[in-house]
Amino acid sequence: MVPTRNFDLLERFTTKFPGKNALSEKIKGEWNFYSSEKYSQISHQFGLGLLELGFKKGDKIITVTNNRPQWNFVDMGMSMAGIVHVPVFTSMNAEEYNYIMKHSDAKMVIVSDQKLYEMIQPEAKKIKAVEHLFTFDTIEGAKHWSDVLEKGKHASSETREKLEAIKNEILPDEVVSIIYTSGTTGRPKGVMLTHKNLVSNFLAASDVFKLNETDRYLAIIPVCHVGGRLGNYQTQYSGACIYYAESMGTIAANLKEISATGFDAVPRILEKIYDSVIAKGRSLTGMKKKIFFWAVKLGLQYEPHGKKGWLYYRKLKIADKMIFTKWREALGGHAKMVGCGGAALQPRLERIFWASGLKIINMYGLTETSPIITINRTEKERCKLGSVGTVIDGVELKIADDGEILCKGDCVMPGYYKDEAQTKSVFDEEGWFHTGDVGHMEDGKFLMITDRKKEIFKLSSGKYVAPQQIENRIKESAFVDQVMVVGEHQKFASALLVPDFSYLKEWCVNNNIKNGKKREELIKVPEVVTMMNEEIAKINESLLEWERLKRFRMVHEEWSPATGELSASLKLKRKVVAERYSKLLESIYSKAT
Repeated sequence: MVPTRNFDLLERFTTKFPGKNALSEKIKGEWNFYSSEKYSQISHQFGLGLLELGFKKGDKIITVTNNRPQWNFVDMGMSMAGIVHVPVFTSMNAEEYNYIMKHSDAKMVIVSDQKLYEMIQPEAKKIKAVEHLFTFDTIEGAKHWSDVLEKGKHASSETREKLEAIKNEILPDEVVSIIYTSGTTGRPKGVMLTHKNLVSNFLAASDVFKLNETDRYLAIIPVCHVGGRLGNYQTQYSGACIYYAESMGTIAANLKEISATGFDAVPRILEKIYDSVIAKGRSLTGMKKKIFFWAVKLGLQYEPHGKKGWLYYRKLKIADKMIFTKWREALGGHAKMVGCGGAALQPRLERIFWASGLKIINMYGLTETSPIITINRTEKERCKLGSVGTVIDGVELKIADDGEILCKGDCVMPGYYKDEAQTKSVFDEEGWFHTGDVGHMEDGKFLMITDRKKEIFKLSSGKYVAPQQIENRIKESAFVDQVMVVGEHQKFASALLVPDFSYLKEWCVNNNIKNGKKREELIKVPEVVTMMNEEIAKINESLLEWERLKRFRMVHEEWSPATGELSASLKLKRKVVAERYSKLLESIYSKAT
């Protein structure tokens, strides 16, 4: 059975993999499992419960929750009842939740925990359309989602017949979800996605990842993110069991505990894993340290499929036995591949993870494309490290005259909810969706991303600068954690840098440099400033003349969604950063001559 609607996936799972563990979460130190039958039973109860509450096809329900099996139950329950699921990030603020509740016309909101309940409950009270607020955790004074399940358990025969009738009449082109982009500029937009959009995309992805019912998949990316949702669906399609990571801090432990054969990640997670491994290498001494960094240097030169010559791969075998096997063991020892998307991945990370035996499957797409447009596969003829791969089945792609990436296909959204003007602005007369990204094709089939079209800026000299590419180069320095390149309408490019303070402090200790306890003191230490100047000078050597950073400033605050500099999906909000550090930026250019 090939699914054509979201809830068909659940029926297929139950029929093809009866008795199979489908979902798992860790509670009080133990992994708890839900079988395919239990998954189906709870999902149907929730769908029936919604109908008993008076919900009608086309109504909207918001979920604001961390990753957990309950998300799957309500997602499938809504899908089969014709209810539109509006999954939202847990890292937004009260104002953003208020806007989404109003704009989406949601009749119900489900939150996971007390912290979210206390933030959202006062906002939900202000909105007439919101009739119900439920929680997954038990919270005093709050309605628990099990109340809906109870109604479903005792649903009338009339309601049961109604649910089956709705399931039978739902068409693949009907909207099943609205996902609000976390937005780096302005208000979030409600991306409408149909059954066909999501189903066509996970079917194409399943052909690449090739998981099966024996696999164990650790879900890390939030399922409210379209990339996390894709991983969720394609894993179910394969029959593999989904384990939900407890938190970002337990990823390595969870990978080991379940002997994960696959997991998903955004580049930021892979950066943190790499930094953690390198930090352990730096703590070694003598010959062990030399061998470790010899292996790292070798890994950073990696090319797949014999492109480097026999001597290189012979050395790599030695490095694998001595170093890289331990890297794999630290991540559970069984992972075959990692799906990665959501932002630009540093090519050096892709190379070294591949060299270590962990194949990073780099993907490109947007919320508006459900999300995947291209995938860098493992087969020789469809693999090019540094690219985002080749076009997936069912998608057409072309590069416009100005370099913008355009696409068509079953995965492309029908439009933005209640925003016809914005919808018209991203589709041309021939039906091509304009992604807003700039790129080019290499070897006639591999897509290379340059930057977001809106983020490329022009210097006063007329030269264009693509900041993301430069930022990725800068982040290759062990001393830099976060960076934003600036310089629009100025004579030269500059940058704001957030140092990797743990590494910086270690460097100071190793070099007998006295440094203050506070971060704001550390970035002013003369030796630190000199060292960072030397780091930037090295990076400048690899850049075009007009791309080179003439000046930079270090800042002591880490950028995050909580403080507003990053979106919920960890993308840089350039306007926010520029406004927050306006005086610092003025100091860079006030002396420009």
